[in-house]
Amino acid sequence: MKKIVLFAALVMGLILPGWVATPALAALQVDVTQGNAKPIPIAIPDFVPSAPSDAQAGANIAAVVRADLERSGIFKPIDPKAFVDHIANINTVPNFANWRVINAQGLVTGQATLQPDGRLRVDFRLWDVYGETQMLGQQFFTQPENWRRIAHLVSDAIYQRITGEKGYFDTRIVFISESGPATKRIKRLMVMDEDGANPNPLTNGSYMVLTPRFNPTAQMIAYMSYIGTKPRVYLFDMETGKQEVLGDFTNMTFSPRFSPDGSKVALSLETNGNSDIYVMDLKSRAIQRLTNDPAIDTAPSFSPDGSKIAFESDRGGSQQIYVMNADGSNQHRISFGAGRNGTPVWSPRGDLIAFTKQAGGRFDIGVMGTDGSGERLISSGWEDEGPTWAPNGRVLMFTRTLEGGRGSQIWSVDVTGRNERRVMTPGDASDPAWSPLLQSTSGG
Repeated sequence: MKKIVLFAALVMGLILPGWVATPALAALQVDVTQGNAKPIPIAIPDFVPSAPSDAQAGANIAAVVRADLERSGIFKPIDPKAFVDHIANINTVPNFANWRVINAQGLVTGQATLQPDGRLRVDFRLWDVYGETQMLGQQFFTQPENWRRIAHLVSDAIYQRITGEKGYFDTRIVFISESGPATKRIKRLMVMDEDGANPNPLTNGSYMVLTPRFNPTAQMIAYMSYIGTKPRVYLFDMETGKQEVLGDFTNMTFSPRFSPDGSKVALSLETNGNSDIYVMDLKSRAIQRLTNDPAIDTAPSFSPDGSKIAFESDRGGSQQIYVMNADGSNQHRISFGAGRNGTPVWSPRGDLIAFTKQAGGRFDIGVMGTDGSGERLISSGWEDEGPTWAPNGRVLMFTRTLEGGRGSQIWSVDVTGRNERRVMTPGDASDPAWSPLLQSTSGG
């Protein structure tokens, strides 16, 4: 699969003459750490076309921005049918009174223009309706077929300006697409946009695949596959479609995870029914053993600075979460709550570890401090497991198996546990893994 690259993502401070981008007033500020924040009413008209032929692109971009912001739970896009004003020119100051009538606190105006060289140019402005100030103005250029990426970039910019946190909309999700009867399940590796759009198969389903994980550039995926006679960890190159086995191990390898700089992969190696955690340097292919315990040690996850690794082990008699230094030293248990705890994943912010709790016949998604403190559950399904973090560390995706095993779905939830939503996929899906922000990895 070829990497989708913007011709340019030119971000400019586009301020109308006589107007300045002032700090947001209280009406357009929100603390995303609070679980009871009231969503901000925001008006997002269709982006103005510079020519009739650009009208569809402008409408499509605005629709995706509305959906992105609504899905975050922080914004409440106003139905365009309620608008009493029409934006005809984004280079003139809006009539704020007409937007206050419908209780809009924020207003997004935009324009889509097909350039003579064939590129699509998108301009937008974010306005504080009650403060009557322009908060943000940006401009992007890309190929017309990449209009969805531009829409996600607009959403990210608005999210960051109002919350102070980076957005997460210009990202991708790799996951396992499941189909067929329970006795002969077909599992394909697939990738899609964060909002579920553009699902694309990476493998053909002739062999089972599990636990895919992106590297920091979102161009390499590590996963476990049953190609051949035994499960082993493979690498898949998104640019070329080439896949290769990771290491020449005689026994089963599984549960891969990249280091934050992408230079290493931590994985589990099984020997005589016991598994330990190893780390492989991808350049030299040198192997280092990190755990050496008669228990089962698996599911390694690096801290964002690469200095520590969280993992699960049953060395204490039940499945629990442990932390060690990246060289394997100072191994110690951090989870002590009721039930079993596994699949730890370190937040990109470094402040939390997400995990799966098994207790009382249920599986739930939880988060805890990196020392095990402050444990709390944030999902509410029948069988929820396998969390993965958004790159801003504020939202998680996970697998939800329906009661009675009636299929599996991908869901998202914010760290407060209040904004839980299904992510639409073509058929059953499991094992999601979130990419980093694409604008930081796609180049000019």
